[in-house]
Amino acid sequence: MILAGLAIAITLLAYLVRSARALHRKVNRNADRVTKELAAQTGRIKTEMGHVYHQFEAVEQLLPLLKLSAPLPPSRGWAASPDFLLTLAHVTKKVKPRLTVELGSGLSSLVLAKSGAKKIVSLDHSQEFGSQTREMLASHGVRGVDIRIHELESYSGKYKWYAKSTFKGLAKIDLLVIDGPPSSTNPDARYPALEHLIPLLSAKATVILDDVDREEERKLADAIAMALPNHRMMILSHEKGTAVISPKTGR
Repeated sequence: MILAGLAIAITLLAYLVRSARALHRKVNRNADRVTKELAAQTGRIKTEMGHVYHQFEAVEQLLPLLKLSAPLPPSRGWAASPDFLLTLAHVTKKVKPRLTVELGSGLSSLVLAKSGAKKIVSLDHSQEFGSQTREMLASHGVRGVDIRIHELESYSGKYKWYAKSTFKGLAKIDLLVIDGPPSSTNPDARYPALEHLIPLLSAKATVILDDVDREEERKLADAIAMALPNHRMMILSHEKGTAVISPKTGR
């Protein structure tokens, strides 16, 4: 009986040891997972805080340049981010474009006008957003921005893009801003700009693209840079990524 009891005790002890070890391994695995999740979440928070701080810096630099007489609508999200708008302002003041064409109206339209762009043609496929932009410009006393609103047009059944009627008559574009149409409209939504608008640029034109952190927009930026051998491309580490394609110095 004693031996049998001892055997049972040893078996029970061995089971408890194995269970304890298994529990320890499980706890360690859970702890590792929790630690990794916390580290990832902390990294995301730090990144977002960095974006927010950077946008505050951009706003502080942007506002004195524009000398606004009315409040600005919200930026970021669907709208352009302050760092992108600040680049628009700096480039506009530097190149002094005679004709500026932008794809997608909004805050960018106001920034371009307030930064000294002489003639601005803005293409928009949304009656709602185009009308809001007109109202915003009016509230700031800005006149003369030509916002051409038209539903996206089907091109040989391959894709939808801005209607041909909206960019007829455009030539020698000095500044082209590509921030539309939205990627939700169709794959490679902005790529047709390469075919339809790049041939309309002046020799010293500058092209600015938003959202180049996305694969489709970066592909378009690379294609435009390839099509303009006398230009160079600079990628700015903005919240959404910005590409500035400008003439090489000395030309």
